[in-house]
Amino acid sequence: MSFQQGLSGLNATAKSLEVIGNNIANAATPGAKAARAEFSDVYAAALNGAGANPIGIGVNLAAVSQQFTQGNILTTENPMDLAINGNGFFQVTDGSNPVTYTRNGQFKIDRDGYIINNQLQRLLGYPADGTGAIQPGAARALQLPTSGINPQVTTGIDMEFNLDSRAGTTAPTSGPQIDFTDPSTYNNATSLNVYDQRGQDVALTFYFQKSATDTWNVFVTANGTTVGGTTAAPTPITTMTFPASGAAPTAPAAPIALNVPASTNAAGAATLPIPGIQLDLTSATQFGTGFGVTDMSQDGFAPGQLNSIAIESNGIVMARYSNGQSRPAGQIEIASFRNPQGLQPLGGNAWSRSFTSGDPVLGTPGTGNFGVLQSGALEESNVDLTGELVNMITAQRIYQANAQTIKTIDQTMQTLVNMR
Repeated sequence: MSFQQGLSGLNATAKSLEVIGNNIANAATPGAKAARAEFSDVYAAALNGAGANPIGIGVNLAAVSQQFTQGNILTTENPMDLAINGNGFFQVTDGSNPVTYTRNGQFKIDRDGYIINNQLQRLLGYPADGTGAIQPGAARALQLPTSGINPQVTTGIDMEFNLDSRAGTTAPTSGPQIDFTDPSTYNNATSLNVYDQRGQDVALTFYFQKSATDTWNVFVTANGTTVGGTTAAPTPITTMTFPASGAAPTAPAAPIALNVPASTNAAGAATLPIPGIQLDLTSATQFGTGFGVTDMSQDGFAPGQLNSIAIESNGIVMARYSNGQSRPAGQIEIASFRNPQGLQPLGGNAWSRSFTSGDPVLGTPGTGNFGVLQSGALEESNVDLTGELVNMITAQRIYQANAQTIKTIDQTMQTLVNMR
């Protein structure tokens, strides 16, 4: 008789309890993956082959297999917390050792602007240039901008509005063509801020004056200074002519150049001239309803300072500035493996690649078979705590049964020894 079967059972069950205990210990660890003890039976074979009725000699721990199933997504309201919903791993590095892989998205920003985890490893991705264009290629540590965003001079204005075809003519019959202080000399007005090369805002006011049927003069002032003509004799920057249907104007049929002169703002500061702004009035209409501006936009902006960071589902890191502008600061790159169970666990919620796992396949979130990112959320451990507690009870019973096997064999041998 042999004690080996019972002893192997005790050893295997002890290993199973260790795996279960480790799973339970990491039930609240973000990005942790449950492991499973996998066993195989053991048989002894003679040189010429096994006998007709082989009896096993116990059990062996074949492998401890990690289960890379999706964990639940827990919202945290912290914009630097990231969860991968689907396939993939974050790539992090300390700059000297090989890249490691993790599902734990608890990231922070260090004093140099790098995105780091609790092990001070930096998150890898693609940088962006000064205009916000992502530069794909070899991933490197993502560093967020610390400086503000430079101003952008206005180069184009798009306006969409309706002029009331029922309105009467307001063009004066004598004297200046318009008096900006006298509302009776024009029909409607609207305003828009544009920006010079320094990012200083210039208040443009557009005045619409009906001069004849289907014909409107357009006057503009910049900080109160007329754009066309002189202060004593303003002139329109363009005349709009509409067809009888009131649809898009026949003139101007294309954007016109608007040259904004230097002026003085409300605070008394001098603003720079803004030449060559492309003013698009081709979306205007003249229907029998009240005046209304439905869309007005321009492409300039003032300088701004970095306010916050937002990470989108495709991994693009958006920098938001105090002037309302947003610009990509980089894009996170993630990795996947054909055999993730072959990854070597390193601790600290990280794995390293191995020969068994194969080389990583790299890409951006949401492309191919890669999962998407969720900002302000973390992936919880995929440990089923209830199932682990049941497994613990089962392992305890198996351990007791194997101990009972050894006890029974001991009693049997004692009986043989006591025979006379």
